[in-house]
Amino acid sequence: MKAIKLGLISLIIAFLGACSTNSTETSASFDDSVKDANATIDQAKAADYEWRDSRKILKKATKLNAEGKTDEAMKLVAKAKQQGTIAIAQAKEQSDVAGPRL
Repeated sequence: MKAIKLGLISLIIAFLGACSTNSTETSASFDDSVKDANATIDQAKAADYEWRDSRKILKKATKLNAEGKTDEAMKLVAKAKQQGTIAIAQAKEQSDVAGPRL
């Protein structure tokens, strides 16, 4: 069962990685993309599954955008949003797992 769950998470990561470069996302403005990523990460936080580095990645993206490196910044925003999406899926997948055995 554990192997199936790990396989599912790996598949989700691979799928989202392939989808992260779609034309809709790259045409959105940087600020809108950051707001969207923050909303996704907030959903993960509400489920108590926020990943540690997601907001750090957004902070780095903001810095790169300010330096004029918008393409690199957009890739990082997509990565942070992807982490939020995977964290939400992870929360749903783990919601039926029992606590530690006593």
